[in-house]
Amino acid sequence: MKLFYAPGACSIGIHVLLEEIGKPYEPVLLNTKEGAQFKPEFTSLNPKSKVPTLVRDDGSVLTEYPAIALWLASTFPEAKLLPQGAEGLAKALEYTDYAVATLHMQGFSRIFRPSNFAPNEADHEAVKARGVEIFEKGLGLFDKALEGKQYLLGEFSFADSALFYVSFWWAARLNKTLPPNVAAHYERMKARPAVQRTMAAEGFA
Repeated sequence: MKLFYAPGACSIGIHVLLEEIGKPYEPVLLNTKEGAQFKPEFTSLNPKSKVPTLVRDDGSVLTEYPAIALWLASTFPEAKLLPQGAEGLAKALEYTDYAVATLHMQGFSRIFRPSNFAPNEADHEAVKARGVEIFEKGLGLFDKALEGKQYLLGEFSFADSALFYVSFWWAARLNKTLPPNVAAHYERMKARPAVQRTMAAEGFA
């Protein structure tokens, strides 16, 4: 397998899952700051020009965080990333999709790239403020979901990788305070050897 990633991007969560699985894979750093995601060498693999992108052993390409996470968890059951039963799987997908589609795409994107939501620069601060509101609401819901639990489903699953990366953005990139249960989850994640290896590999150790 080959993972195309950008340091500290959402792909860090997939990077963590690959480390949890422990099977051979090749991490390939994509220099998104220099626009490598738009060059033919990459768009021939993923015309969406985004990470994470996973090239599987048969050469086929898989994109989009929830799809990659689910495929990895299903393909390597010995890693115990896949919840048992339809209810557990549905909840894991619910949490993953909310982290990616709402906190990331609606919240963080407004904070980090306000021009994508308002061409007028005078509106950018209002866009950023709305992004913070969305992110804070999401963290509050995750905080409630974690009450009395170490991980989102009790046992560790692929969903925890998604909460980890948005927590990392909030705490480490934006220097903001996580609510208590999410903060405890974030520290618990950082203590996992797979997360420590990933952070070191991406330059955050």
